[in-house]
Amino acid sequence: MKKVTAATDADYVQRRVEVVGPAVSSELRMTGFIAVAAGILAIVAYVWFRFEWQFALGAVVALTHDVLLTAGIFSLFRFEFDLSTVAALLTILGYSVNDTVVVSDRIRENLRKFKKMELNELLNLSINETLSRTILTGVTAIAVLLSLYIFGGEVIRSFNLAMLLGVVIGTYSSIFIAAPLLGYLGVKRDWSEASAKPVTTAKASKARV
Repeated sequence: MKKVTAATDADYVQRRVEVVGPAVSSELRMTGFIAVAAGILAIVAYVWFRFEWQFALGAVVALTHDVLLTAGIFSLFRFEFDLSTVAALLTILGYSVNDTVVVSDRIRENLRKFKKMELNELLNLSINETLSRTILTGVTAIAVLLSLYIFGGEVIRSFNLAMLLGVVIGTYSSIFIAAPLLGYLGVKRDWSEASAKPVTTAKASKARV
């Protein structure tokens, strides 16, 4: 301040000094954690409602892995972490769950179609059937994000970097984490069995009469 005053020969008055301390970082960390946790819980509720709890558990493990790994890379290399990065993490959740739902939907279709196929073989078949779509979607998103990272400027660079990492991580987690976890948890083979049993019993009783 003294150097500026001496260089300009002006009558400046220093009114106050503001310092950005760790309180701001603590608030950002807490609000970011709450936002990401709320996003994961909402996605789990949606997947659980649409499929079964095994699919929801696989989704939450994959999504938690995506967020933690992306944030861990930022922490490891000391990249700037701001509100745009938190927005990128929330966007990663949406992108990753899209891939997970597509794979899970194909698994559910094949569970109804191939009732005698061994579960791990069925999971492998379902992943292979959706693999081309998953890779093409990921490559398209990466091409756009890479262009934005190079030419988009410094303002959105942290957002683009987080998205680049998240797309790569989210693509392989849908294939190698969410779906294979069903092989360990097990899953119901046919959702129509419960409704089919009473009908069969009624027909049998009618036949006896």
